[in-house]
Amino acid sequence: MKIMVLGTRGIPDIPGGVETHCEHLYPRMLKNGENSITVICRSNYVEDKSRKEYKGINLKNIYSPKSKSFEAIVHSFLSVIYIAFKRPDVVHIHAIGPNLVTGLARLFNLKVVMTHHGPDYKRMKWNGLAKFFLKTGEWMGVKFGNHVIVISQEIKQHIADTYNRTDSILIPNGVDKPTVSTNTDYLETLGITKDQYIFTLGRFVPEKGFDYLIRAYAQTNLSKKYRLVIAGDADHESEYSLELKALAKKNNVVLTGFIKGEKLQQLFSYAALFVLPSFYEGLPIALLEAMSYGLPILASNIPANTQVNLPQDCYFKVGNEAMLIYYMDSLKLREQERFEYQMKQYDWDLIADQTLDVYKSLI
Repeated sequence: MKIMVLGTRGIPDIPGGVETHCEHLYPRMLKNGENSITVICRSNYVEDKSRKEYKGINLKNIYSPKSKSFEAIVHSFLSVIYIAFKRPDVVHIHAIGPNLVTGLARLFNLKVVMTHHGPDYKRMKWNGLAKFFLKTGEWMGVKFGNHVIVISQEIKQHIADTYNRTDSILIPNGVDKPTVSTNTDYLETLGITKDQYIFTLGRFVPEKGFDYLIRAYAQTNLSKKYRLVIAGDADHESEYSLELKALAKKNNVVLTGFIKGEKLQQLFSYAALFVLPSFYEGLPIALLEAMSYGLPILASNIPANTQVNLPQDCYFKVGNEAMLIYYMDSLKLREQERFEYQMKQYDWDLIADQTLDVYKSLI
């Protein structure tokens, strides 16, 4: 089976939820040489443009402009023209923005699977025109996709209520088994001590809520003993990201930038608490990673977070600084305290098999 993938900035090691999803998913589909998979990458995110392969996945770089508003649209249009000449058995388009080209792909007689990772037009960073294109992409993907995959029950219900499409297939994000690090050298370079820091990660955009997390943290008794560490950065520097960095510096918060691999493993391995204060998520892989490491967790009570069924006292009202302060100060953190969460449905091997079944149903 010949599969081509569109909608991700690229793989490997490119930050983002869709990117992480694709990086973990597609290598698991190369079973017994039965499938050929090509991931289309956006040229402006690929550092090593000579690289043509990752774990058996073919990589194809196609031009994308350095524009937050237009990179996905331009790249998706050029990509679907390229894909039309290559004639794969299945085209898999991730995220609602790139699905603007689903109708065009169908005109080329291509079989299209859409994965809806969330209504991105709810993100605070987008202006009115961008929201219009995102909503149109959602409509196009849901209307013309042969099959629609959703990563959460909330999105499944949204599609049913908004577009009367009730046959979407729920296949969640996944998470690898944790690699618990025995090293602390990276922590030492950050000036932090194991078991003595609170951790979170994500892009520096308003909907992640890192600004009110910092303000809440600064007012807690925990701040006298535990540092706050935020891993991530902005894809495109903005007024918000600059203000966030200034706020972090003022409150002695550690910012690591985008990290992966051993550095990220060390931070997950030795965190005393993981906090996810987001206003909006699809199904956050960062939360699943924290669960896989068994960390104590505080998360905002948005549907994307509550669907993983953490204990009720792990959730606070989204955006409520006073409640977050109260919850953080109510915690009795213990060194290397770990919990066992239910993770079976988030196994990448199972998710790969479920996605392949969707492809096979089209052929």
